[in-house]
Amino acid sequence: MIYIVLFYEFLMIGLVAIGGGLVTIPFLAELSDVYRWFSLDELTDMIAISEVTPGTIGINMATFAGYKTAGIGGSIVATIGLVLPAFLILFFFSKYIVKYKTYPLFQSILFGIRPVAIALILYAGWLVAKLSLTEWKTQLLASALLVIACLKQKSPIFYIVIGAIAGILFEM
Repeated sequence: MIYIVLFYEFLMIGLVAIGGGLVTIPFLAELSDVYRWFSLDELTDMIAISEVTPGTIGINMATFAGYKTAGIGGSIVATIGLVLPAFLILFFFSKYIVKYKTYPLFQSILFGIRPVAIALILYAGWLVAKLSLTEWKTQLLASALLVIACLKQKSPIFYIVIGAIAGILFEM
């Protein structure tokens, strides 16, 4: 039964995760409230691990959440549920998307969807900040890295390494 619920929930997330993997975060927070498969603290750990491991954050988080909930089978079911909608949409509609991408109606649809994607990503960022920045050290580190990122455009690897080093130093 857990596999059916996992598949269904991640299929629904996959259908509406417009804007990429970060958009899955609010849905995962909701799953945490509804099913108690993982805590919000574990969600912040999933986000951190998903951000620094290869692959897309949405797929990594689905795999991690599925594994946490129901082991290897759960990770497979959750991941398939998440990616299936995008795969089917692209498989069946990609030739139409390419063919009609310059049509005014299609452009109007994209014009409306782009701000939604941005809003959902910003909301996900706000939710991650709310879950993660719970003490002055994390708030200071995030603020400093944000200022540095705005002033100097460096590789994301730079910020990950700096964050890891600061985490070690702050916790020692």
